[in-house]
Amino acid sequence: MTSPPPHGRMELSLTPVEAPPQLRADAARNRARLLEAAARLAAEQGAANLTMEAVACAAQVGKGTVFRRFGDRSGLLLALLDHQEQRFQQAFMCGPAPLGPGAPAARRLHAFGPAALRHEDEHRDLYLAAAQLDPVRRHTVPARLVRLTHLTALLREAGTDADPELAAQTLLGSLDPGLTHHLRTDRGMPPSRLEAAWHDLVARMLPPGA
Repeated sequence: MTSPPPHGRMELSLTPVEAPPQLRADAARNRARLLEAAARLAAEQGAANLTMEAVACAAQVGKGTVFRRFGDRSGLLLALLDHQEQRFQQAFMCGPAPLGPGAPAARRLHAFGPAALRHEDEHRDLYLAAAQLDPVRRHTVPARLVRLTHLTALLREAGTDADPELAAQTLLGSLDPGLTHHLRTDRGMPPSRLEAAWHDLVARMLPPGA
């Protein structure tokens, strides 16, 4: 088994939600055209109403083409999330501190939750549609694993006494789009309360004074 890097630091790379294999130039153009049509429909009708048939019609291709490119509706929704998730990955992996590198691990942990909540709120319809996918699949897509690896590394670096990976899973669970939507819409909680809860949860996982 490979030993973990010193101080919990881990090399991460930007990872699409469901990274497709390398495509020929024409296939890549077709995929981009399908995603453009899907994004337009999602903006007009809501991601929850997006269907493979509608995307095929909007892109003026056969329905089979859409299924071959994305597999199923879940694959299509995850592909739509790809661009937005990469933008967020760019921010926490390469952007300015305290969310990005250059700040102590504890400060980066505190910055991560509010940034994720704001990002997901900007694209709430799409994230909520993706939240309806097979729960096992949602937990194994590369984008979520990047978030998990990042938080695990920061928790380890900050000196948590908890199991770093399970603690990271707990933190990610508090950001679940379905949960935060329920808390804001049905329970009437303002974003400031959810952010305060994130800071409290992070503080409980770190040593005093971290």
